Amino acid sequence: MDQILRSLPHSQTHKPASPRGAHPLVTGPTNRTITAGRGPCCTPARLLHGSALPRARGANGSHERRAMAATAATSVAGGHIRLRPPRPRCDSYRAGASRAARVWGPSPQLPRRRVRTFAAPSVAAAEAYTEPEMVLIEALLGVQGRGRAVAPRQLQEVERAVQALEALGGVPDPTSSGLIEGSWQLIFTTRPGTASPIQRTFVGVDSFRIFQEVYLRTDDPRVVNVVKFSESVGDLKVEAEATINDGKRILFRFDRAAFAFKFLPFKVPYPVPFRLLGDEAKGWLDTTYLSHTGNIRISRGNKGTTFVLQKSADPRQILLSAISAGTGVEEAIDDFTRSQNGAKTDLNILVGEWQLLWGSQTEGESWSAVASAGLKDFQVIKEDGQLKNSVSPFLGVSLNARGNICKTGNSNTFSVSMNEGAVQVGGVQFPLDTRGEFAMEILYVDNKIRISRLNQHMLVHLRIAYTT
Repeated sequence: MDQILRSLPHSQTHKPASPRGAHPLVTGPTNRTITAGRGPCCTPARLLHGSALPRARGANGSHERRAMAATAATSVAGGHIRLRPPRPRCDSYRAGASRAARVWGPSPQLPRRRVRTFAAPSVAAAEAYTEPEMVLIEALLGVQGRGRAVAPRQLQEVERAVQALEALGGVPDPTSSGLIEGSWQLIFTTRPGTASPIQRTFVGVDSFRIFQEVYLRTDDPRVVNVVKFSESVGDLKVEAEATINDGKRILFRFDRAAFAFKFLPFKVPYPVPFRLLGDEAKGWLDTTYLSHTGNIRISRGNKGTTFVLQKSADPRQILLSAISAGTGVEEAIDDFTRSQNGAKTDLNILVGEWQLLWGSQTEGESWSAVASAGLKDFQVIKEDGQLKNSVSPFLGVSLNARGNICKTGNSNTFSVSMNEGAVQVGGVQFPLDTRGEFAMEILYVDNKIRISRLNQHMLVHLRIAYTT
């Protein structure tokens, strides 16, 4: 089974189950070279791993076996072997755990980043939001398409956070407050079947940015919905006349809309005849919560849609938006880590279930290597240091790799040793060779987001559960 999976390049066989941008890494044994002939009983591969040699015992046994393997291979064929220096070892690993080092990649060539780790959001974020508002912001982290793709459990968290803020009330009579004025970015919306055409067509596209501009204290009060396609393409504006009905409700009637493309000197009319729609062009919008900082707004529309909007985004949201759009992710990671204050971390904050959102990897690696390194789908870390990676390359098939993780010295680097693996097809399991050792450097971590470097590759994970 292992040989079959190794022969299948995952880029040709797998439809990713994780969010856009999460592709397997190349972590094969590129740090070793061997140019030796085959002996009658000991192949170069067996010599390399030491499987053809007597087992050396003692604390330095694995190093002795590795040296013996190199010497034997060289003497048999007159060739040479280049081995990576031994990695730090963890005292907390279980006795007898495999120490294979076959999947070490080449030495990292990426610029070193200053390590910044957290157990909670930054001070700036805490000052911008109250605790109940932060609960909503964190519940929304990882939601794609502003609500298009959201797990039922996460949707329940969002709904509870919205209801909690609505119960608090926020600013009284929000339509009378100057805080409601200005441009608001849409970060979440429900999508009932009666949603407007613009909502059905554009809101779920991650690469577009959606705004709502509210101007009530002018000679021409208006609510304007804006879809920004990109800086180079242009935008769509759908405008409505607005009237304040009471302290919470705004009445509106759509009256004009147009595309403004950067490559055209004129506007293109939006193909909806608002004047012929009559009452269908009318509606209302209730503001059920407006934060005292004027940064969070929750509104409900006449068609049963709930909207969550912001004036300025949390830095983590900016990073996750780049991941969802699939553009500028490495730049967003650089900007994000530079804006944070660093701290040391330990194993406790890594405990939980994590989903890979994005990785700076290349295509073509075998599925066994993907499972070994945790380069797709899910990862579970337990309090005792046990680690499990789960990958689903095909429907009804899962690859599981198990091992241990422990901290190396006083740095934010953890040593990961994968010991065993299995392929599960329905209720049947087959053994899979997923042995390997890795160095994981934590660049940032809080209760929702983890940014790490695994060998030379950058990974962004979203915590989906604390319980393991």
